[in-house]
Amino acid sequence: MRLRPLGNTGIRVSPFCLGTMMLGPWGGTDDEDAAPIIHRALDAGINFVDTADVYGNGATEEIVGRALKGRRDDVVLVGKGHYPMSEDANSWGNSRRWITRAVEDSLRRLGTDHLDLYLLHRPDPHTDIDETLGVLSDLVRAGKIRSTGTSTFPSEQIVEAHWASERRGHVRLRTEQSPYSILNRSAEASLFPTCEKYGMGVMVWSPLSEGWLTGRFQGEIDLSRGRQAAHKLNFDPALPGNVRKREAVAELLELAEESGLSLVHMAIAFAGNHPGVTSVILGPRTPEQLEDLLAAAETTLDDDVLDRIDAIVPPGTVLNPADSHQRQPSLRDPRARRRAHHFEPLVETPGPATS
Repeated sequence: MRLRPLGNTGIRVSPFCLGTMMLGPWGGTDDEDAAPIIHRALDAGINFVDTADVYGNGATEEIVGRALKGRRDDVVLVGKGHYPMSEDANSWGNSRRWITRAVEDSLRRLGTDHLDLYLLHRPDPHTDIDETLGVLSDLVRAGKIRSTGTSTFPSEQIVEAHWASERRGHVRLRTEQSPYSILNRSAEASLFPTCEKYGMGVMVWSPLSEGWLTGRFQGEIDLSRGRQAAHKLNFDPALPGNVRKREAVAELLELAEESGLSLVHMAIAFAGNHPGVTSVILGPRTPEQLEDLLAAAETTLDDDVLDRIDAIVPPGTVLNPADSHQRQPSLRDPRARRRAHHFEPLVETPGPATS
Protein backbone atom coordinates (compact mmCIF):
# COMPACT_ATOMS: atom_id res chain seq x y z
CA MET A 1 0.00 0.00 0.00
CA ARG A 2 1.20 3.51 -0.79
CA LEU A 3 1.90 5.26 2.52
CA ARG A 4 0.50 8.68 3.41
CA PRO A 5 1.84 11.36 5.78
CA LEU A 6 0.02 11.40 9.11
CA GLY A 7 -0.54 15.13 9.31
CA ASN A 8 2.61 16.96 10.34
CA THR A 9 3.93 14.18 12.59
CA GLY A 10 6.54 13.03 10.08
CA ILE A 11 5.08 9.51 10.37
CA ARG A 12 3.92 7.71 7.24
CA VAL A 13 1.02 5.30 7.51
CA SER A 14 -1.00 3.00 5.28
CA PRO A 15 -4.33 4.23 3.85
CA PHE A 16 -5.99 1.48 5.89
CA CYS A 17 -5.63 1.16 9.66
CA LEU A 18 -6.42 -2.12 11.41
CA GLY A 19 -9.02 -1.45 14.10
CA THR A 20 -8.99 -4.06 16.86
CA MET A 21 -12.26 -3.36 18.66
CA MET A 22 -13.73 -6.70 17.56
CA LEU A 23 -10.56 -8.69 18.29
CA GLY A 24 -11.28 -9.83 21.82
CA PRO A 25 -14.32 -10.22 24.07
CA TRP A 26 -16.47 -7.71 22.17
CA GLY A 27 -16.07 -9.71 18.96
CA GLY A 28 -15.99 -13.13 20.60
CA THR A 29 -12.40 -13.77 19.49
CA ASP A 30 -9.26 -14.86 21.36
CA ASP A 31 -5.54 -15.05 20.58
CA GLU A 32 -5.96 -18.02 18.27
CA ASP A 33 -8.57 -16.16 16.20
CA ALA A 34 -7.09 -12.66 16.39
CA ALA A 35 -3.40 -13.23 15.74
CA PRO A 36 -3.85 -14.51 12.14
CA ILE A 37 -6.03 -11.47 11.36
CA ILE A 38 -3.40 -9.07 12.68
CA HIS A 39 -0.57 -10.87 10.89
CA ARG A 40 -2.50 -10.97 7.60
CA ALA A 41 -3.18 -7.23 7.81
CA LEU A 42 0.52 -6.52 8.34
CA ASP A 43 1.50 -8.86 5.50
CA ALA A 44 -0.95 -7.00 3.23
CA GLY A 45 0.90 -3.73 3.82
CA ILE A 46 -1.01 -2.22 6.74
CA ASN A 47 1.47 -0.63 9.16
CA PHE A 48 -1.13 1.16 11.30
CA VAL A 49 -2.87 -0.61 14.23
CA ASP A 50 -5.47 1.04 16.46
CA THR A 51 -6.62 -0.18 19.85
CA ALA A 52 -7.99 1.20 23.15
CA ASP A 53 -7.93 0.24 26.80
CA VAL A 54 -11.72 -0.03 27.00
CA TYR A 55 -11.95 -2.70 24.29
CA GLY A 56 -12.77 -5.83 26.26
CA ASN A 57 -11.73 -3.92 29.40
CA GLY A 58 -8.06 -4.35 28.52
CA ALA A 59 -8.23 -7.85 27.05
CA THR A 60 -7.91 -6.62 23.45
CA GLU A 61 -4.72 -4.73 24.25
CA GLU A 62 -3.23 -7.92 25.68
CA ILE A 63 -4.19 -9.86 22.54
CA VAL A 64 -2.70 -7.16 20.29
CA GLY A 65 0.49 -7.04 22.32
CA ARG A 66 1.03 -10.79 22.05
CA ALA A 67 0.28 -10.78 18.31
CA LEU A 68 2.78 -7.97 17.66
CA LYS A 69 5.72 -9.69 19.36
CA GLY A 70 8.63 -9.63 16.96
CA ARG A 71 6.89 -7.10 14.69
CA ARG A 72 6.31 -4.17 17.02
CA ASP A 73 8.97 -1.96 15.42
CA ASP A 74 7.25 -2.24 12.03
CA VAL A 75 3.93 -0.91 13.36
CA VAL A 76 2.58 2.55 14.12
CA LEU A 77 0.64 1.62 17.26
CA VAL A 78 -2.30 3.75 18.43
CA GLY A 79 -3.75 3.64 21.94
CA LYS A 80 -6.71 5.48 23.44
CA GLY A 81 -7.92 6.29 26.92
CA HIS A 82 -10.87 8.03 28.56
CA TYR A 83 -13.61 5.49 29.31
CA PRO A 84 -14.11 3.90 32.76
CA MET A 85 -11.96 0.87 33.49
CA SER A 86 -13.38 0.11 36.93
CA GLU A 87 -16.03 1.34 39.37
CA ASP A 88 -13.55 3.81 40.89
CA ALA A 89 -14.94 7.30 40.32
CA ASN A 90 -11.51 8.53 39.21
CA SER A 91 -10.65 5.71 36.80
CA TRP A 92 -11.89 7.53 33.73
CA GLY A 93 -11.77 10.89 32.00
CA ASN A 94 -8.96 13.14 30.79
CA SER A 95 -7.43 14.19 34.10
CA ARG A 96 -3.69 14.10 34.81
CA ARG A 97 -4.34 11.48 37.47
CA TRP A 98 -6.17 9.11 35.16
CA ILE A 99 -4.31 9.62 31.87
CA THR A 100 -0.98 8.96 33.60
CA ARG A 101 -2.23 5.67 34.97
CA ALA A 102 -4.14 4.72 31.82
CA VAL A 103 -1.03 5.06 29.65
CA GLU A 104 1.08 2.97 32.04
CA ASP A 105 -1.63 0.28 32.13
CA SER A 106 -1.89 0.22 28.34
CA LEU A 107 1.88 -0.09 27.92
CA ARG A 108 1.93 -3.02 30.33
CA ARG A 109 -0.92 -4.83 28.58
CA LEU A 110 0.55 -4.20 25.13
CA GLY A 111 4.02 -5.31 26.21
CA THR A 112 5.74 -2.22 24.80
CA ASP A 113 7.62 0.75 26.19
CA HIS A 114 5.87 3.39 24.07
CA LEU A 115 2.83 4.20 21.98
CA ASP A 116 3.40 5.92 18.66
CA LEU A 117 0.13 7.80 19.00
CA TYR A 118 -2.11 8.25 22.04
CA LEU A 119 -5.64 9.60 21.64
CA LEU A 120 -8.12 11.09 24.06
CA HIS A 121 -10.99 8.72 23.32
CA ARG A 122 -13.67 11.34 23.96
CA PRO A 123 -13.89 14.91 25.32
CA ASP A 124 -14.11 15.37 29.09
CA PRO A 125 -16.22 18.42 29.97
CA HIS A 126 -15.12 18.19 33.63
CA THR A 127 -11.37 18.57 32.99
CA ASP A 128 -9.63 21.75 31.85
CA ILE A 129 -7.96 21.12 28.48
CA ASP A 130 -4.82 22.78 29.91
CA GLU A 131 -4.65 20.00 32.52
CA THR A 132 -4.99 17.31 29.87
CA LEU A 133 -2.46 18.81 27.47
CA GLY A 134 -0.03 19.21 30.36
CA VAL A 135 0.01 15.50 31.16
CA LEU A 136 0.21 14.55 27.48
CA SER A 137 3.23 16.85 27.13
CA ASP A 138 4.93 15.20 30.11
CA LEU A 139 4.27 11.73 28.67
CA VAL A 140 5.77 12.76 25.33
CA ARG A 141 8.89 14.12 27.05
CA ALA A 142 9.15 10.92 29.08
CA GLY A 143 9.10 8.86 25.87
CA LYS A 144 5.93 6.98 26.84
CA ILE A 145 4.05 8.34 23.83
CA ARG A 146 5.41 9.81 20.63
CA SER A 147 2.48 11.93 19.50
CA THR A 148 -1.02 12.85 20.64
CA GLY A 149 -4.49 13.30 19.24
CA THR A 150 -8.20 13.03 19.82
CA SER A 151 -11.13 10.84 18.89
CA THR A 152 -14.59 12.18 18.08
CA PHE A 153 -13.88 15.73 19.25
CA PRO A 154 -15.95 18.60 17.83
CA SER A 155 -14.06 21.21 15.83
CA GLU A 156 -14.44 23.94 18.43
CA GLN A 157 -12.72 21.84 21.11
CA ILE A 158 -9.86 21.02 18.74
CA VAL A 159 -9.38 24.74 18.09
CA GLU A 160 -9.48 25.46 21.84
CA ALA A 161 -6.81 22.80 22.43
CA HIS A 162 -4.51 24.33 19.81
CA TRP A 163 -4.93 27.76 21.35
CA ALA A 164 -4.09 26.33 24.78
CA SER A 165 -1.00 24.60 23.38
CA GLU A 166 0.21 27.84 21.81
CA ARG A 167 -0.33 29.88 24.98
CA ARG A 168 1.09 27.38 27.45
CA GLY A 169 3.79 25.64 25.42
CA HIS A 170 2.13 22.22 25.44
CA VAL A 171 2.51 19.58 22.75
CA ARG A 172 0.01 20.02 19.93
CA LEU A 173 -2.71 17.61 18.99
CA ARG A 174 -1.54 15.97 15.78
CA THR A 175 -4.44 13.72 14.76
CA GLU A 176 -8.19 13.31 15.04
CA GLN A 177 -10.17 10.10 14.74
CA SER A 178 -13.72 10.70 13.55
CA PRO A 179 -16.75 8.73 12.35
CA TYR A 180 -17.21 9.17 8.62
CA SER A 181 -19.21 7.34 5.99
CA ILE A 182 -21.57 7.94 3.08
CA LEU A 183 -24.44 8.10 5.59
CA ASN A 184 -22.59 10.35 8.03
CA ARG A 185 -20.74 13.13 6.23
CA SER A 186 -20.86 15.70 9.05
CA ALA A 187 -17.04 15.72 9.32
CA GLU A 188 -16.85 17.38 5.90
CA ALA A 189 -18.56 20.54 7.16
CA SER A 190 -16.01 21.80 9.69
CA LEU A 191 -13.90 18.99 11.14
CA PHE A 192 -11.87 18.15 8.03
CA PRO A 193 -11.15 21.84 7.24
CA THR A 194 -10.16 22.44 10.88
CA CYS A 195 -7.77 19.48 10.87
CA GLU A 196 -6.28 20.65 7.57
CA LYS A 197 -5.73 24.13 8.99
CA TYR A 198 -3.80 22.75 11.96
CA GLY A 199 -1.88 20.09 10.01
CA MET A 200 -3.64 17.16 11.71
CA GLY A 201 -3.88 13.70 10.26
CA VAL A 202 -7.35 12.15 10.22
CA MET A 203 -8.30 8.51 10.74
CA VAL A 204 -11.96 7.75 10.13
CA TRP A 205 -13.94 5.02 11.84
CA SER A 206 -17.21 3.27 10.99
CA PRO A 207 -16.87 3.68 7.20
CA LEU A 208 -19.66 1.10 6.90
CA SER A 209 -21.87 3.15 9.24
CA GLU A 210 -22.06 0.44 11.93
CA GLY A 211 -23.03 -2.16 9.34
CA TRP A 212 -25.70 -0.20 7.47
CA LEU A 213 -23.52 -0.02 4.36
CA THR A 214 -23.29 -3.79 4.16
CA GLY A 215 -27.01 -3.77 3.32
CA ARG A 216 -27.86 -6.17 6.15
CA PHE A 217 -30.20 -3.76 7.93
CA GLN A 218 -32.59 -3.42 5.00
CA GLY A 219 -34.76 -6.20 6.43
CA GLU A 220 -35.98 -6.77 9.98
CA ILE A 221 -33.70 -5.35 12.70
CA ASP A 222 -33.39 -7.19 16.00
CA LEU A 223 -33.11 -4.50 18.66
CA SER A 224 -32.75 -6.99 21.51
CA ARG A 225 -29.07 -7.91 21.10
CA GLY A 226 -25.59 -6.70 20.25
CA ARG A 227 -24.89 -3.16 19.19
CA GLN A 228 -28.50 -2.74 18.09
CA ALA A 229 -29.63 -3.13 21.71
CA ALA A 230 -26.88 -0.89 23.11
CA HIS A 231 -27.39 1.88 20.54
CA LYS A 232 -31.05 1.81 19.58
CA LEU A 233 -31.01 5.41 18.36
CA ASN A 234 -28.70 4.26 15.55
CA PHE A 235 -30.81 1.26 14.53
CA ASP A 236 -34.48 1.61 15.50
CA PRO A 237 -36.26 1.44 12.11
CA ALA A 238 -39.14 3.55 13.43
CA LEU A 239 -36.95 6.62 13.94
CA PRO A 240 -36.96 9.17 11.08
CA GLY A 241 -33.16 9.23 10.79
CA ASN A 242 -33.02 5.48 10.32
CA VAL A 243 -35.86 5.59 7.79
CA ARG A 244 -33.72 8.02 5.79
CA LYS A 245 -30.74 5.68 6.10
CA ARG A 246 -32.76 2.74 4.76
CA GLU A 247 -33.94 4.79 1.79
CA ALA A 248 -30.39 5.96 1.05
CA VAL A 249 -28.95 2.44 1.32
CA ALA A 250 -31.54 1.17 -1.17
CA GLU A 251 -30.39 3.80 -3.68
CA LEU A 252 -26.72 3.10 -2.93
CA LEU A 253 -27.22 -0.63 -3.51
CA GLU A 254 -28.59 0.17 -6.96
CA LEU A 255 -25.69 2.50 -7.69
CA ALA A 256 -23.11 -0.07 -6.58
CA GLU A 257 -24.70 -2.75 -8.76
CA GLU A 258 -24.79 -0.44 -11.79
CA SER A 259 -21.11 0.42 -11.18
CA GLY A 260 -20.06 -3.23 -10.91
CA LEU A 261 -19.08 -2.83 -7.26
CA SER A 262 -20.11 -4.29 -3.94
CA LEU A 263 -21.68 -1.76 -1.58
CA VAL A 264 -18.97 -2.51 1.00
CA HIS A 265 -16.15 -1.74 -1.44
CA MET A 266 -17.89 1.40 -2.66
CA ALA A 267 -18.33 2.62 0.93
CA ILE A 268 -14.71 1.96 1.92
CA ALA A 269 -13.40 3.59 -1.26
CA PHE A 270 -15.63 6.62 -0.66
CA ALA A 271 -14.25 7.15 2.86
CA GLY A 272 -10.65 6.97 1.68
CA ASN A 273 -11.24 9.20 -1.33
CA HIS A 274 -11.72 12.45 0.60
CA PRO A 275 -8.45 14.46 0.62
CA GLY A 276 -8.98 15.23 4.31
CA VAL A 277 -8.75 11.54 5.24
CA THR A 278 -5.37 10.00 6.00
CA SER A 279 -6.43 6.45 6.84
CA VAL A 280 -9.65 4.42 7.00
CA ILE A 281 -10.04 2.17 10.04
CA LEU A 282 -11.12 -1.37 9.17
CA GLY A 283 -12.67 -3.39 12.00
CA PRO A 284 -12.85 -7.06 10.96
CA ARG A 285 -13.99 -9.83 13.29
CA THR A 286 -13.06 -12.75 11.03
CA PRO A 287 -10.36 -13.47 8.40
CA GLU A 288 -13.07 -13.52 5.72
CA GLN A 289 -14.21 -10.02 6.67
CA LEU A 290 -10.62 -8.78 6.54
CA GLU A 291 -10.07 -10.20 3.05
CA ASP A 292 -13.24 -8.52 1.79
CA LEU A 293 -12.22 -5.20 3.30
CA LEU A 294 -8.68 -5.42 1.93
CA ALA A 295 -10.10 -5.92 -1.56
CA ALA A 296 -11.47 -2.38 -1.35
CA ALA A 297 -7.87 -1.14 -1.72
CA GLU A 298 -8.20 -1.90 -5.43
CA THR A 299 -11.45 0.07 -5.76
CA THR A 300 -11.51 3.55 -7.24
CA LEU A 301 -14.59 5.69 -7.74
CA ASP A 302 -14.91 7.93 -10.78
CA ASP A 303 -16.46 11.38 -10.67
CA ASP A 304 -19.80 10.16 -11.96
CA VAL A 305 -20.19 7.69 -9.07
CA LEU A 306 -19.09 10.31 -6.53
CA ASP A 307 -21.55 12.84 -7.99
CA ARG A 308 -24.37 10.32 -7.70
CA ILE A 309 -23.42 9.59 -4.09
CA ASP A 310 -23.55 13.36 -3.44
CA ALA A 311 -27.07 13.42 -4.88
CA ILE A 312 -28.20 10.62 -2.53
CA VAL A 313 -26.51 12.02 0.60
CA PRO A 314 -25.46 15.67 0.20
CA PRO A 315 -21.96 16.67 1.35
CA GLY A 316 -21.64 17.62 5.00
CA THR A 317 -24.88 16.00 6.12
CA VAL A 318 -25.70 13.19 8.54
CA LEU A 319 -28.97 11.34 7.99
CA ASN A 320 -29.34 10.37 11.64
CA PRO A 321 -27.77 12.89 14.08
CA ALA A 322 -27.13 10.05 16.56
CA ASP A 323 -24.51 8.69 14.15
CA SER A 324 -22.25 11.70 14.75
CA HIS A 325 -21.47 10.40 18.29
CA GLN A 326 -20.85 14.00 19.36
CA ARG A 327 -23.97 14.84 21.32
CA GLN A 328 -23.03 17.11 24.19
CA PRO A 329 -23.83 16.14 27.82
CA SER A 330 -26.13 19.16 28.12
CA LEU A 331 -28.29 17.69 25.37
CA ARG A 332 -28.20 14.08 26.58
CA ASP A 333 -29.40 14.61 30.15
CA PRO A 334 -32.51 16.66 31.01
CA ARG A 335 -30.96 17.53 34.39
CA ALA A 336 -28.46 19.75 32.61
CA ARG A 337 -31.32 21.85 31.25
CA ARG A 338 -33.46 22.14 34.40
CA ARG A 339 -32.43 24.44 37.20
CA ALA A 340 -34.33 22.53 39.88
CA HIS A 341 -32.16 19.41 39.54
CA HIS A 342 -28.61 18.92 40.75
CA PHE A 343 -26.40 17.97 37.83
CA GLU A 344 -24.05 15.05 38.40
CA PRO A 345 -21.31 14.40 35.82
CA LEU A 346 -22.36 11.89 33.19
CA VAL A 347 -20.14 8.97 32.31
CA GLU A 348 -20.85 7.64 28.82
CA THR A 349 -21.14 3.86 28.77
CA PRO A 350 -18.96 2.34 26.05
CA GLY A 351 -19.86 -0.74 24.05
CA PRO A 352 -19.13 -2.64 20.85
CA ALA A 353 -20.34 0.28 18.71
CA THR A 354 -17.81 2.69 20.25
CA SER A 355 -14.72 3.10 18.08
